[in-house]
Amino acid sequence: MGQYQTLLYYCYSPIENAEQFAADHLEFCKSIGLVGRIIVAEEGLNGTVSGTPEACKAYMDAIYADGRFNHTEFKIDEVEEPSFIKMHCRYKPEIVHSGLRDPKIIDPTKETGKHLEPKEFMEMKDQEDVVILDVRSNYEHSVGRFKNAVTLDIDNFREFPEKVKELEHLKGKKILTYCTGGIKCEKASALLLKEGFEDVYQLHGGIIKYGKEAGGKDFEGDCYVFDNRVTVPVNSVNPTVISRCKNCGKPTKKMINCANAKCNEHFTQCDECGWELEGCCSKECQSVPDKREYDGTGYYVKIPQPVNVEKISKRKHKNFPPKNKEEVQA
Repeated sequence: MGQYQTLLYYCYSPIENAEQFAADHLEFCKSIGLVGRIIVAEEGLNGTVSGTPEACKAYMDAIYADGRFNHTEFKIDEVEEPSFIKMHCRYKPEIVHSGLRDPKIIDPTKETGKHLEPKEFMEMKDQEDVVILDVRSNYEHSVGRFKNAVTLDIDNFREFPEKVKELEHLKGKKILTYCTGGIKCEKASALLLKEGFEDVYQLHGGIIKYGKEAGGKDFEGDCYVFDNRVTVPVNSVNPTVISRCKNCGKPTKKMINCANAKCNEHFTQCDECGWELEGCCSKECQSVPDKREYDGTGYYVKIPQPVNVEKISKRKHKNFPPKNKEEVQA
């Protein structure tokens, strides 16, 4: 058992004055010693946080105590060290960028695909009239995916609405969507229904919950996660490694960012090639004089950039124009 825990969760629930909520929530998380990344929007919360078991319990208790979020489901991992370095809590228009010009055309609180518990998903996924649809990005499904899953050539989930056109031939099938923790499926399945797909399902709790409750059976490779761990094992029944080193082709599940910050390609690389190329994706990137120092992990902490106060002021003025002269002078 690890000394720390990492919590993965989301909750679609309306939040008034979400921007202020995000600022207050950040201070609360810091006060109980959590690190992590949380997105707050008017539509709800999306987060991964990490800390001691006591801090994580205090956080879950606080979330459940708030009537808006008492249906939140936490996926809990035991870890040897915190999965983040800092605590971030940011306001954004959506907790998952849908890529829709008008995100309000779908509402995950009203209509989504039918939720399947992990064991239900496992029993249904191999039926003849079923298609398993991975709604994640290329770098995610390249390191791990369900056996026989349909994957999409997208670099970001916001490209999903355009890709729906390529799935028209599957409209007569049962579509089983899945993602890391379930949050993307809420919008993906809702959009599929909106586009005329009639028999749509989603893996409740995503790959992470499937690993915990169904042993991860037939999930090939590891699951990509958005923290310092980068990938986590899922399958304890019939595990395999499907990803290969970009440089030598040897099987590996290790994902890194290129040490050349101007390249920063996210790719799989074995340890041998990593040390030989100093964490770079190519000889060309290795020859760059100001590349980052490779320590064997290929994980680099972003250097904080100076805050452009003037730019922020202009943006706020544009989004919230003053109502009268007194506000201008203030």
